[in-house]
Amino acid sequence: MAEKSWEKRLSGEPDDLTVDFVESLSFDKRLYKYDIVGSIAHAQMLSEQKLITKDEFRQIKDTLIAISEEITAGKFKFDNKYEDIHMAIEASLIEKTGAIGKKLHTGRSRNDQVATDIRLWMRDEIEIIQAKITLLQKAFVKLAQKYADNIMPGYTHLQRAQPVSIGSYLLSFVERLERDFIRLNNCKILLNISPLGSGALAGSTLGLDRKKSAELLGFSDITYNSIDGVSDRDFCAEFIFDCSLIASHLSTLAEDLILHSSNEFGFVSVDDAYCTSSSMMPQKRNLDVAELIRGKTGRVFGSLIAMLTILKGQPSGYNRDMQEDKIHIFSSSDTIEACLDMARGIISHMKFNVTAIAAGLDEGFLDATALAEYLVKKAIPFREAHGIVGQLVAKCEMKKKKLCELSLDEFKQACAAIEQDVFDSLGSANVANSYITEGAAGPKQAKRQIEYWTKQLDQR
Repeated sequence: MAEKSWEKRLSGEPDDLTVDFVESLSFDKRLYKYDIVGSIAHAQMLSEQKLITKDEFRQIKDTLIAISEEITAGKFKFDNKYEDIHMAIEASLIEKTGAIGKKLHTGRSRNDQVATDIRLWMRDEIEIIQAKITLLQKAFVKLAQKYADNIMPGYTHLQRAQPVSIGSYLLSFVERLERDFIRLNNCKILLNISPLGSGALAGSTLGLDRKKSAELLGFSDITYNSIDGVSDRDFCAEFIFDCSLIASHLSTLAEDLILHSSNEFGFVSVDDAYCTSSSMMPQKRNLDVAELIRGKTGRVFGSLIAMLTILKGQPSGYNRDMQEDKIHIFSSSDTIEACLDMARGIISHMKFNVTAIAAGLDEGFLDATALAEYLVKKAIPFREAHGIVGQLVAKCEMKKKKLCELSLDEFKQACAAIEQDVFDSLGSANVANSYITEGAAGPKQAKRQIEYWTKQLDQR
């Protein structure tokens, strides 16, 4: 196939600059399996509609499978003159089968062809990402199980706030990742409809059975407007948005790990296999992989803005701008896969320095809120209780004491309702073990959540 069919409309050869500028083969060749699967389904439908013979279908199918095997084995020669994976495969098919191969494109445009390929690819890619999310969730649950009874400071505004179970802290990421899993499910539902048979824009005068090809490809339905069918890339933007939120959640994790592994915190130790050193400073042990997870978030966010920008200024119908969509969905998925794998590696080989954490646990008045709630139980209005405890904290700071180091007389000077039992509500460990609300960050709740997540994740 020395020339493309549409070149008969044009005079002269395309400039080499044009050939290189319009090609997408360099990045869309990864769609080859989906292009071939879609072409086989289209050919089968054509044969059932008697637009090609059964023998022609058999030859097309067998040859397409052989081409797929060539590509998989690295024996297929890609030539940019065919622009994209669709034309590269079709050219090879025609070379091997002659006139029969020229019938495959009956009732089909590259516009509905690529829209179908992307949906098929993304459907599989979502399942791959979801599997990696589940593995990371399981790593978090396993680590949480080990540290459910250990307490660490919880932070707001990066200031010590309240004591929390280390297990509860870890499970907070399981919750985030679960929302990511669900969002990807929703994306998969919306994209799982077939645009094949929409043609270039307006459908076809041929008797195509769109529902048959959709059924063969495992789609739940077809698109019901051909104009939208070839131009819809909402699902691409949604997919990258879902990837962006995953990246954001992993970036938060990375930031925590970077802080918590520093000498100033000393909360966690990450295996040397996930650290690097300095080219100049021999003492350094850097968690560079976490910094890269944090940094790669910008790459995914950039793809989202790029995708939205591609969509925002186009007129109705298919436009060549959409060729750029694949660059951004591929980049986002590749980045997220790598980051999820790296995060699982870190979490699976991480230890909390519980002795060091416990030694400094009562710094920062983590029990202040619990003391205010103690006063509420003594019938003191919360706003009044808040003020009383604030004054007690200020007093402790002046005397360089902890709340639990104040005498009962000092407490009574602040509020006569305070009794000896106040000391049961003080100290970070006591506070964490006193949480009673569902979903709270105490050891009891962490253990219930671990049991829940273990069952949930094992059912996937």
